[in-house]
Amino acid sequence: MIIIKVYYESSDDPAIGKIVSLGGEGLGSAGSQFTDNDGEALFNVEPREGRVFVFVNGSIAYKGYQREKIVVYV
Repeated sequence: MIIIKVYYESSDDPAIGKIVSLGGEGLGSAGSQFTDNDGEALFNVEPREGRVFVFVNGSIAYKGYQREKIVVYV
């Protein structure tokens, strides 16, 4: 499981209802999820080595190595 946590940069509040997409090397596209009331989007994929890309509402929010939890600010 990979958890993407999305916060508003201006207030540090959780970003609720955002569309989060996850993809990367060896992962392909893991699809899209909406953030919940805690600003979290959950993806049922196993963490692995390699780079991933996280998009929030269609804009790139993170490029980096895959972890079990990734925090991004929008």
